[in-house]
Amino acid sequence: MTSSELWTRATADRYDAEEHEMSSGAVLGPTLDLLAELAGDGRALEFAIGTGRVGVPLRERGVPVVGIELSEHMAAVLRGKIDDEALPVALGDMATTTVPGKFALVYLVYNTITNLLTQDEQVECFRNAARHLTPGGRFVIELGVPPLRFLPPGQVAVPFDVSERHLGFDTFDLVEQILVSHHLTRDGDDGRYRRGSSRHRYAWPAELDLMARIAGLELELRVADWDRAPFTPDSAKHISVWRKPA
Repeated sequence: MTSSELWTRATADRYDAEEHEMSSGAVLGPTLDLLAELAGDGRALEFAIGTGRVGVPLRERGVPVVGIELSEHMAAVLRGKIDDEALPVALGDMATTTVPGKFALVYLVYNTITNLLTQDEQVECFRNAARHLTPGGRFVIELGVPPLRFLPPGQVAVPFDVSERHLGFDTFDLVEQILVSHHLTRDGDDGRYRRGSSRHRYAWPAELDLMARIAGLELELRVADWDRAPFTPDSAKHISVWRKPA
């Protein structure tokens, strides 16, 4: 059993519309460039493939892609875009589910490792990536840097989006290393807002490096974004690449 919250049919049905900016060429182009480069002539495995925002266009670039996805509803949306023969998907959690064969690349994007709500499960996710990799293969994670510098004493909430149709803010449990993302989204023009929330376990880059070492992986690259800008103390997120020794 995984601690991850299971995404519902309603969430899956509106996911692509709500994340349309993340599917734009400006966002996906650099993402696909780096992933395709790292995959080379090999296969790629996407943990938490969701509706196929990244996996489907990566497959269209000629990289053979396999997915693992916990939510059958998210996988059903993906299946409406591409058939199982072209992009197989196994239903299950990314910490323990295995698929046949070995891969040159395993990747996990858009903060999704935080869906695993315990440190033990996140370590097992690294181990699961390592067991799927060929010698010399890479594991890639895209993850935000916890914005704790925005928390003065006594404050527990940090806004991340304040726009006409959406208000988003995170609240933090600093002891358990859990954040809750809160969303107020206006669906129509009647002034009503839909409220939603999701729990996540945040982790620092150095903590992920230790998880990688436990799994037998070595840090090869860390950059601030998919365009490969340098990672600095002011970076809001990181793209990290760990390599399985040959």
